[in-house]
Amino acid sequence: MVRIARWRYDGAIGEGFVVGDDAVPFPRGLTVADVLAAGLAELPALAEETDAAASVPLGDVTLLAPLVPMSVRDFVAFEEHVEGVTASIDGASRVVDEWYEFPTFYFTNPHSIVATGDEVRPPATGRLDFELEVGAVIGGVAGSDGRDLSPDEAAGHVFGYTIFNDWSARDIQGREMKVRLGPAKGKDFATTLGPWIVTADEFAGLLDDEGFLPIGMEVFVNGDRIGHDLLSNMGWPFGDLIAYASRNSRVVPGDVLGSGTAGNGGCLAELWGRAGELIPPPLAAGDEVVMRVEGIGEIRNTVGRAVHVPEIPPARHRSRARSRG
Repeated sequence: MVRIARWRYDGAIGEGFVVGDDAVPFPRGLTVADVLAAGLAELPALAEETDAAASVPLGDVTLLAPLVPMSVRDFVAFEEHVEGVTASIDGASRVVDEWYEFPTFYFTNPHSIVATGDEVRPPATGRLDFELEVGAVIGGVAGSDGRDLSPDEAAGHVFGYTIFNDWSARDIQGREMKVRLGPAKGKDFATTLGPWIVTADEFAGLLDDEGFLPIGMEVFVNGDRIGHDLLSNMGWPFGDLIAYASRNSRVVPGDVLGSGTAGNGGCLAELWGRAGELIPPPLAAGDEVVMRVEGIGEIRNTVGRAVHVPEIPPARHRSRARSRG
């Protein structure tokens, strides 16, 4: 298994391969960003250059997020998730016709990425939630600028996969969505990526004829399994998601595209919608959330106390005057 990671050791940041139980730095001072830009085709030669003598026991390092993303797009690609969450919003479980037309996404904050093991400090919220996802990491492809890709071309831009937790403050998100914009502040305080990137070639033999990847995903809160699903229950494979993201635009090495939240308990809001009440309860300070994805690994985070922020006054009711007269 080829795993790529970033870590902190002895006060310095290291970037390289995880080989067995060791962290092995890339040669020549290369970074994960450099390796993503070079693409999967360059990995075998790069691995030959590594110096095993420079390795550090994995147990002695602190893992960081496996990349510093160029951008983070998050899709809503699981129909079952949509059914449950819509019920939690307006009491009726439904999937609008527009969902089936194209794979919808939003941009989240690449500056609020957290790693496995980090404490997550949420905003003041009464409905803190997790979202169980897999992220596809984009790598370089010779001769392509990542623009206007076909689904087959787009699939070739997947460098690897990582676990993706889209932390959400559902009450804040709900207020934003009533204004027909967002989500933003209900989402942008934290996204966990980790524990590393597993290269796409490691999963090639599992892909079905349509490009779906049937790997297991599960999430636990304080040791209790809350949800589990297969990644292949997405409405579109990653090649389609990436192709749509590239329309009249570009995907570039270092971009991360989230699968969207798994069904069958991939988040609490889905379960709230189905139950008609806040069961299981929203996350609270001290709760531990663990996500495991087959073939990738595990991430775990503890919820911290809400961050105090300065107050902002409500909108002023102005005169709408058109001149200074």
